[in-house]
Amino acid sequence: MISYLKGSIIELEPTHLIIEVGGVGYHVIIPMSTYDAFKSQKEVKVLTHFHVKEDSQTLYGFYLPEERTVFLDLIGISGIGPSTAIGMLSAMNPNEIKSSIVAENVKQIQSIKGIGGKTAQRVILELKDRYKKEGLITESTQSSGVSNNSLRNEALSALINLGFAKNSAEKVIDKILQANKENITLEQLIKQALKSA
Repeated sequence: MISYLKGSIIELEPTHLIIEVGGVGYHVIIPMSTYDAFKSQKEVKVLTHFHVKEDSQTLYGFYLPEERTVFLDLIGISGIGPSTAIGMLSAMNPNEIKSSIVAENVKQIQSIKGIGGKTAQRVILELKDRYKKEGLITESTQSSGVSNNSLRNEALSALINLGFAKNSAEKVIDKILQANKENITLEQLIKQALKSA
């Protein structure tokens, strides 16, 4: 298992990064919080999970250990795959996810693309007691704003990479941008889009 990668960021997008380690470029799928944490960095340490399926091998990367832990907890639940878990971590930070589970907030969990009512109930059933015992964690990621046009394009690209149809992604993004004008970050825009889709 690959526990982490330490090297230079070659490419950084809201949904993935390419990190060069020893002359090899690794494509790593990331949540929005990791994207935000790495935006101003060139040399990084990415905590990873190497996921193997019959037809693919994928690296998932995280800035914080808590993100990886919650990701692993989520993919251990029947009905939640890595893409859904990354989508959940892009829409909510680990603390919000744990709070929703402990509070049995089915509606908030179900607001994530790919999670239906039964799956949301299963998440709560399987993780509530564990999260209740360990308490909540703190968030240490920050966001910064960018211009509306590049903001729209980056959010659109991220949503398409997360499995949204281009037309519906554009409608959701435009609606959110119109409601918030200039006062929204890329992370907030994608989180709101994931929750409203």
